[in-house]
Amino acid sequence: MAEYTLPLQRVRCMNCANKIKTALETLAETHAEVNTERAQIRSQAPLAELFMTIESLGYGVGQQHTLPLTGLSCGRCVAKVQTAFEANPRVNQVTVSKSEITVSGLLSAQEIGQEIEALGYAIAEPKVPQLIDLALSGLNCGKCVAKVEKALSEDVAISEFTVTKTSAQITTELASEQVIALIEALGFKASLSETVMPDDNDANAPSPQTANSHERVLPSEDIALTEHSVTEASTGSELEAQANHLQFMLSGMTCASCVASVEQAIQSVAGVEHVKVNLAERTALVSGSASAEAISQAVDAAGYGAELSQDEQTRRARQQEDQQASYQTHIRNALIALALGVPLMAWGVFGGSMMIDSATSQVAWGVVGLLTLTLLVTSGRHFFVNAYKSLRHRRATMDTLVALGTGAAWLYSTIVVLFPDWFPGQARHVYYEASAMIIGLITLGHAIEAKARSRTSQAIERLLDLQPQTAVIIHNGEEIEVPLEQVEKGMQVRLRPGAKVPVDGIVEQGESYIDESMLTGEPLAVSKAQSDTVHAGTINQNGSLIFRAEQIGNNTMLARIIQLVRQAQSSKPALARLADSISAVFVPVVMLIAVVTAILWYIFGPEPSAMYMLVTATTVLIIACPCALGLATPMSVTVGVGRAAEYGVLIRDAEAMQVAAKVDTVVLDKTGTITEGKPKVTETLTYGDFSTSQLLTMAASLEQQSEHPLAKAFVDAAKLADVPLHQQTSFKAIPGKGIRGHIDNNEVLLGNALLLSQYGIATEQAQADNARLAQTGATVVYCAVNQTLAGLFAISDPLREDSAEAIARLKKMGLNVVMLTGDTELTARAIANQANIDEVIAGVLPDGKADLVAKLQQHGHRIAMVGDGINDAPALAQAEVGLAMGGGSDVAIESAQFTLMRHSIHGVADALQLSHATLKNMKQNLFGAFVYNSLGIPIAAGVLFPFTGTLLSPVVAGAAMALSSITVVSNANRLRLFKPRR
Repeated sequence: MAEYTLPLQRVRCMNCANKIKTALETLAETHAEVNTERAQIRSQAPLAELFMTIESLGYGVGQQHTLPLTGLSCGRCVAKVQTAFEANPRVNQVTVSKSEITVSGLLSAQEIGQEIEALGYAIAEPKVPQLIDLALSGLNCGKCVAKVEKALSEDVAISEFTVTKTSAQITTELASEQVIALIEALGFKASLSETVMPDDNDANAPSPQTANSHERVLPSEDIALTEHSVTEASTGSELEAQANHLQFMLSGMTCASCVASVEQAIQSVAGVEHVKVNLAERTALVSGSASAEAISQAVDAAGYGAELSQDEQTRRARQQEDQQASYQTHIRNALIALALGVPLMAWGVFGGSMMIDSATSQVAWGVVGLLTLTLLVTSGRHFFVNAYKSLRHRRATMDTLVALGTGAAWLYSTIVVLFPDWFPGQARHVYYEASAMIIGLITLGHAIEAKARSRTSQAIERLLDLQPQTAVIIHNGEEIEVPLEQVEKGMQVRLRPGAKVPVDGIVEQGESYIDESMLTGEPLAVSKAQSDTVHAGTINQNGSLIFRAEQIGNNTMLARIIQLVRQAQSSKPALARLADSISAVFVPVVMLIAVVTAILWYIFGPEPSAMYMLVTATTVLIIACPCALGLATPMSVTVGVGRAAEYGVLIRDAEAMQVAAKVDTVVLDKTGTITEGKPKVTETLTYGDFSTSQLLTMAASLEQQSEHPLAKAFVDAAKLADVPLHQQTSFKAIPGKGIRGHIDNNEVLLGNALLLSQYGIATEQAQADNARLAQTGATVVYCAVNQTLAGLFAISDPLREDSAEAIARLKKMGLNVVMLTGDTELTARAIANQANIDEVIAGVLPDGKADLVAKLQQHGHRIAMVGDGINDAPALAQAEVGLAMGGGSDVAIESAQFTLMRHSIHGVADALQLSHATLKNMKQNLFGAFVYNSLGIPIAAGVLFPFTGTLLSPVVAGAAMALSSITVVSNANRLRLFKPRR
């Protein structure tokens, strides 16, 4: 019977170890002792069968080495090496080529090398890897990053890598051209930044991901630390990438055609990677290496204006100033235009003559014509100036339509006044009132629209209002109130009762409760004491604190949230891109329709055909509204994203909202999502003469120096019960079983049943209690004192208070709810029963979660994956929508499509309901804009004339055009009143 010591990987707890032990002992004449690091096995089964048994459970076993070979020149050489290693009883699997060998089993790299040399060959000198630094573009989301990471991890020549949406650092034996080709084959762009040799002494280098880690197996705690370091490094890159975002305030834009023109102008600047123009906000968000000056010049050259926004406070002040000035200008111009247009229109409606039939009327209307011309070059000047700029740049916008319509009406009327004999009697009609009323009504519509648009950014405004403008710092023992911009990292800051936290920091003195509801949506105040983190914008309640400033300016969590919301508001879902593609040709098509309409009426219309031609062509130009089409989706996105932020839901991209609205299955990670993620002692049972407090004192005293994840549960339970902790001696950790030590001269054992069995302590009297507690999903810990069973502890990760209610809410929304966990089936089922979840997938390792999400997708499900954003990153990337449970400063803020600022599954339901409401609102706006233009233009062209004998007045068309934009803006603002259903 052979004996093996097999190193294990990815075995996280004793439940996993017991699962391996049970599976191994089903093999013939096999006995196994298993802990989280290794398996001691006596068996007659071959090594390959032992490996297969362990690997089938999803765990790693043994060592795997891939080594370069030299000296193998033909297939017989390869077969010779293959046969030799297959005959070795310590080898599980071997793959050999002329250039390398991969061996799985119990051999070390040195032993493999010795075996190769004994066969007459050699291990080749490995190539010195180089660090290649690449600039990336075209990666728009976490899925893109995951796609690149997957390709890099599959290449054996790549050992380490760190990937963000804008850069990649790759340690590899490949040439830089090969790596660039690999990434570009995925559909992305990559260019070489610089290539340097790796420096092992660089303490500041980011922790890279390891593509092929075969030499050493990290224990689970080290693995978790490595993953955290990787994500922190990625976070730093994300923040650096955000620093490359430039925001501009735009002027001169009026419709969707303007958006396309500005985007094209900015995109043409060298170094610009992405540009997002928001018509509703009149802003542009630009990422890349281009200078602000070059971008501003490109926008100016396109006929618009662009001003760099240095920070949110400056942008806010300037935007409010511009909006107020724009509103007042529009109101003034509208009143002036209507002051002329309304009397003229009333004159015509109440029987006054609008015809040129005498010299007196010619003089009178000539004066009116001059007044109208004065109006066009003052109140209506911007329409003509913008139309001229558009013409110079070979494009057409809404201003082009208005300028053509009002200009044609004025020009026709003026020619009639000056040369009435050129026209038949019936055609000597003037339309000065149309020019004046159209200018007045459209400008009034712009004023109302501007006022409504100013309300769409109220979510951002409220976030900005959270941050105070001053802070009280402690300098040389003296408290001084200074402007916020003077606060520097490391300064001590005094937080008085009722004051807002000015910057992010760590509490050094004092205790208080902080209201974080404005950031997380959580209504209950949170207790803060020494070493706790406080965030800018939250409100102190009764206590006084002194904290050390850690993150200031644009690095605070509040600033990052504002930046994320701003980016999301500027992003475009698929529906917006559809509207943009239509808007790009909308104005030219309308102008063509107007020309065709004029020709048809001139040829086939009744007399005076010239008059009918003018009325229909002008009405077509005026009634068409690309502005409503351009505002339809940006307004909904801006309001929806802002409203989501108010509920503690941060959205990275508007596309995610459209996708989330179609989700039918929600996959929930158990630990930290459904449960609190903090193991607690939930029950204590005693045997013999020991009391609960005595038992807890001994257990916590023994565990207080331990680093095991369950140790904190005992220490916290002791603090909560206010029991004393004593000094322990002779402490010893017994891997896979528990710990042993002395407390007050008493020998104490704390661990599983195997530990007590090893010391010959009977556990029969606890078997019934053990079975009962295990059924609840708890981990059972035995405690023995002086060789006698003293009691049992049940440790479990409790369900969050509102998890069951939130899951019932998701089901009520018609969604399938699936729980995904790496725990045992028994534990998972216990938690699922408490949470009322029907479908449970247990025993899944982190690298298998993405595969299971993919399987659900193959069955036609649209998945929303909810996890902590670190260990669940592959599954979050695989799902249609990833939602990360963040705690404010959590790294998930930088990586997920949705980040839930509060630890509650209610946030998932809120996010999905808001997505549904926003998508519905977008569709309503687009439908209204399409229907309005689809019906309005034909009616303006006169399709109803054969049935009614009348034509639509250009004045009515102007009013309809203004009303369409106001309707779209008002409908989008309804989202501000949206409240998720509970």
